[in-house]
Amino acid sequence: MASELPRVDGDEPLGEESTEPLVCAVEEDNSANITHVTINQTDFGIRVADTEAGRASVSMLINKMYAWRGYAGTHRVDNNPNRITLAASDKGEVIGTVTLGIDSSMGILADEVFHDHIEAFRARGAKVCEITKLAFAPHVKSKMALASLFHVLFIYGHYLHKCTDVFIEVNPRHRRYYQSMLGFTQVCEVRNNPRVDAPAYLLYVSMDYVNEQINKLGGRSKQVEGDRSLYPYFFSPREERGIADRLLSIG
Repeated sequence: MASELPRVDGDEPLGEESTEPLVCAVEEDNSANITHVTINQTDFGIRVADTEAGRASVSMLINKMYAWRGYAGTHRVDNNPNRITLAASDKGEVIGTVTLGIDSSMGILADEVFHDHIEAFRARGAKVCEITKLAFAPHVKSKMALASLFHVLFIYGHYLHKCTDVFIEVNPRHRRYYQSMLGFTQVCEVRNNPRVDAPAYLLYVSMDYVNEQINKLGGRSKQVEGDRSLYPYFFSPREERGIADRLLSIG
């Protein structure tokens, strides 16, 4: 769950913003990379952690950062057809990760604590998914790096899995961050999450809202003033379509 968020929250700024434009390109010579972004002359590759070595690397980062935040438990990324784990790498080192959980007959992780509220969305015909296991290395301080990882995750949810609503479980100290940065809305009051032995809020954002913000703000971090969300740091709609087309072509 992303109350397991060890790196980014409303209490800690992300640090200095990039002064370089976001460059997005679909990799032609490395099929493992979904895309790469260049920030201040540093190239970050974003790919699916779909090998044992890849899952082990992101699990190591998650546990390191969760322990630093004081969250309980050992967290491992498993091979699960209903979960897509992305890894951002710099020169082969995993510096960020996030997982998208797709609803199935087994439900999503948030059902353990918030099943009644999630079931209400399903009853209205929603196709739900959830964001979990977000972790970034402490030295990564660019909004663009974080936004790029989130955007690829949303592309998976929208284009490949037709999700309509995205849930996230967050620690109370992270709630305002997700509300202001990505437009999440609080669903209910705080409950205890036994997976990390910590309190958690359930938040959600509709994919319609996400798409609206991307179309309005994506790729415009240099032009938009007064908007403090992550959306201006997302890819442009044209770049998004290029990434989505590639993902759709490879299934």
